[in-house]
Amino acid sequence: MRWGKLALLTVVLWFSYSIFAQPVKVLSGGAGQSSDRSILSGNLSSVGSDTLANLMSLWAEDFNHHYPGVNLQIQAAGSSTAPAALVAGATQIGPMSRPMKAAEIAAFTQRYGYPPLAVPVAVDALVVFVHQDNPLDKITFSQLDAIFSQNPHCGEPHRIVRFGELGLGGDWAARSLQRYSRNSASGTYGFFKHRVLCDGDFINNVNELPGSASVVQAVAGSLNGIGYASMGFRNSGVKALSLAAKGQDFVLPTAENVKNGHYPLSRYLYLYINKAPGQPLEPLVAAFLERVLSPEGQERVTQDGYLPLPPEMLSQTRKELGFAH
Repeated sequence: MRWGKLALLTVVLWFSYSIFAQPVKVLSGGAGQSSDRSILSGNLSSVGSDTLANLMSLWAEDFNHHYPGVNLQIQAAGSSTAPAALVAGATQIGPMSRPMKAAEIAAFTQRYGYPPLAVPVAVDALVVFVHQDNPLDKITFSQLDAIFSQNPHCGEPHRIVRFGELGLGGDWAARSLQRYSRNSASGTYGFFKHRVLCDGDFINNVNELPGSASVVQAVAGSLNGIGYASMGFRNSGVKALSLAAKGQDFVLPTAENVKNGHYPLSRYLYLYINKAPGQPLEPLVAAFLERVLSPEGQERVTQDGYLPLPPEMLSQTRKELGFAH
């Protein structure tokens, strides 16, 4: 498998494969082990990604089994809510389905004097869905831009409004596309906007929905629907399309294609935390991250429809966080 290779440069973790090419702040030096479960107690909060909401709940269930004295509260209104909550000190954990933007990191750094730390916890892929009865089976990035952009500028000369413009014939040719999207608070929205729309604006009449589950449900209920969501939300009412970032090299979002980097909308999911340089993690945060990155925690990732971290990355991340191997 051709995973993005880990390369540690001081405290910056770089994923070398282009699809995952994002700088990720990771702890350098031991974080220390979590406290004994019999005495560990208190409140732990999580504010951020809707994509990670169910996975956070699964991790919380496992965590509460091991640390019954800890009260873990989860809010999942979208990745864009995590940075502000971390800056305000309103949460200890900020789940995000995208890396923080430069402005978000700057705001945190201005407040605390050091940047936030991001820990990769799972592998995901953004999938474009149509109704299960739709004969369309593949689409290009430039076509998606022409469907979802207010002003397409990634290759297609005109906006695409009907399925006939995507090559469908018969009764399908005249059918108008019904677009479904995440809302602007979502990291999935930002990821799609950056990777597929060339950072352009979404078309005004796109149907923005608050969660990935809502997008998939809407597409499943609309014969003319097309939308995007995390791979973990696929159901039997929709069909995943093969994607081509350039040319005609179409790739299905299978687990193998996501793992080997061939699928063009692969991504990592993160937990952002506040950790001062040279200082240990808060005991509750350390305990939670240790469970997330344990074999049982990574099993929850698979259970929720995502892919666990590759073994080399998992081992190195645990080492950087100061956890036992």
